[in-house]
Amino acid sequence: MKRPSVIAASLACLIIAPALAQTPAPTASPTATVPVPATKRVTCLATTASLKGQDKRDQLQLCLARARLDCLKQAIDQKIVGEARKSAIKTCVGTDGPEQQ
Repeated sequence: MKRPSVIAASLACLIIAPALAQTPAPTASPTATVPVPATKRVTCLATTASLKGQDKRDQLQLCLARARLDCLKQAIDQKIVGEARKSAIKTCVGTDGPEQQ
């Protein structure tokens, strides 16, 4: 008969389950569970993808200027100054320089 082994396995689970439930779950780093947002540069590139020629260049330049301004405002609100501000703006916008094209 297989019933005694099923009963024994069920009893073992009943004994082990409360012990496992009491152990704290490992905490994951906040960046592991939160999706990384796309940089503003990527957003600008995506929004101008359907355009062509001079219109595309103009709209991309405007979008990147707005993105840089938004990032600058954010850095000012956070009272970031000096090289840290430059770095924060570059990270926020998603560029290594003023224009990467």
